[in-house]
Parts: sequence; structure tokens; C-alpha cells
Amino acid sequence: MEDILRRWDIFAHFTDEQLAQLAACATLLEYPDSTTIVQEGEPSQEAYLIERGGVRIQRKTPYGLFSLAALQPGTLFGETAFVDRIPRSGSAVTSGATELISLNPEALAALMEQDPRFKLALYWAFWKSLSSKLRQTNENLTQFFSETGKPPSTEAATPQETAGEFHVDLASKRKLFQEQKLSNLEINFLTSLSRERKYGPNQVIFREGELGNEMYVVLEGRVMISKYIPGAGEEALAFLDRGGYFGEMALIDNETRSADAKAHEGGAVVLVIPREVLEGILDIHKVSSIRLLTILCNLVASRLRELDDKIIGWFIIAGGSGISWPVPPG
Repeated sequence: MEDILRRWDIFAHFTDEQLAQLAACATLLEYPDSTTIVQEGEPSQEAYLIERGGVRIQRKTPYGLFSLAALQPGTLFGETAFVDRIPRSGSAVTSGATELISLNPEALAALMEQDPRFKLALYWAFWKSLSSKLRQTNENLTQFFSETGKPPSTEAATPQETAGEFHVDLASKRKLFQEQKLSNLEINFLTSLSRERKYGPNQVIFREGELGNEMYVVLEGRVMISKYIPGAGEEALAFLDRGGYFGEMALIDNETRSADAKAHEGGAVVLVIPREVLEGILDIHKVSSIRLLTILCNLVASRLRELDDKIIGWFIIAGGSGISWPVPPG
């Protein structure tokens, strides 16, 4: 089992000892085509790695099943429910003969309690996996709207502007991070090394397609994450209030921004966390970073669930027109 796990990039940062610990929580399972592994709405929390074959994530709608994702070998699934302890938001069904590695949630929880370094490694894997899924879902939106024939929006894009000089006292910044119950190291780092920016109503923070070297957290006001869909206009994906982090995906996978971010009505004050600061805090060898990593995992899991709900809602509003994401042969 250790040798099997070692082959996949998602666990590349695990030490040999941590791989042995993970292997002790793992079981290799074989399934025929079209087998339901997890059912939408069930409270289970197992996470799975696809060893061979494929898995389709789907939801029931009044117009039949809608496929949210088609997953390939080396991909985790089910980790959202493990992270946020919320019932499954979709069913997972095999595409062809499939081998899965099942990760036992009770065994993982016991190990994380005993060994903070193992917990850090596991949540790093979950964070990378969830962020990859969120990025892919963002990219799939363009295809969805081109197929549903959604009418164009009349709202014009807001030009990007540079935020003016603005200062926030250290006590206000520290209070925000204390509210999130971060470790003293995380609080000190983020308070002293984050930079504040103030944005007016509808002012752009970053655009889709830009390179990203900063993560952000909302201090005051509200931020809207959105995507411009050709022929459909701007579609809101999420609204973030005080304490909401965003812009982290580009720092994980070094890809360009997958969506726009701008201050909502009333404007916003955000704290900017440079890449080098985040990397310093989320060092795989620093167990003091577990709290921030757990928060980020939960935020990405929540955003992924919200976006899946939106897609299903748009599909229903469109009367079931359009298509599900392409499913590769199993």
C-alpha cells in the first residue's frame, strides 16, 4: 500500500513515516462499471483515491442526472465531507472497472490527534485537491453557459484601478486573526507582514487570467468573486465577508487567476498576504500552521459546494438545456 500511495503526486510531500501511517488507514477496493460508491445526501466521511479507472460525480435534478465532474486516476474525492463533516452533496459512480483506495475517517482522525505533523501533511493534500477541483469547476462554467444559451448580460465590466494609500492599525489586524483562533505564530506573522488596501464600490482587486502572488483576507466590507462568461456577462460565484480568504489558488498551483475579485457595494478593506509570507507560515515542517490550513480547507470546501449548487440551479432555470461536463471513457 505504501508503494501504491508513493506513486501519486497528491502525497509527494509525505515522509516515508507519514506514508506508512496513511497506508495503515487505507484499503484497496475493486468495483465494476456503474457502481455507486457514495450516495448524495449520506453522512459518510470516507475519502478515496482513484488508483485505476474513473469516477463520475453527479447530482439528481428534475431533468435527470447532472454530471459535475469526471475524475481520473490519482485524484482524491470525498475529501470535502471529511473536511467539513457535511452530508455528501453528490453521488460518486464508477466509470468502467475501477480500483479505489479508501481512507478510513476514524483511523485518520485518531492519527491526526496523535501526530500534528501527519495532520498537517494530510490537510495539505486535501487543500491541493479541493483547490484543483474549484479551479476546474470555474473553467467549466464557460462551457456550461455556451451550451445553455443564456442571454447576454448588459452590465459593463468595471475597469481595474489602483487602491489608494490606506493604513490599518496593528490592533485591528490582530483582532481579525485572533477571531479565527490562529496560533500565536500565525497571528504575529499575518499581523506584521500583511499589507492593507482599501477598495471603493465595484473596484477590481484582480482579474481572471492575471498572475497571482498574493492571497487576501477581508477585513471590512464585502468582496465578490465572479467570472465573465462570453455571451452571458458577469456571473457571481461567491460573496466574502469579514474573515473570508480568497486568491489562494494561484499560490498553490502557480496558475493564473481563475476568476475576478472586486469590492462589492459599499467597498472593502482587505489585507494582502504575499506569497513568501504564506509559504513561510504554511511550511510543511511547521505544525503551528495547522489552524490556518484547516480554515483554508474549510473555505475552499464551502466555496466548491456553493458553486456546485449554483451550477445545478442554473441548469434547472435553463429548463435542463445544456450538457453535463464531458465524461472521458471509463
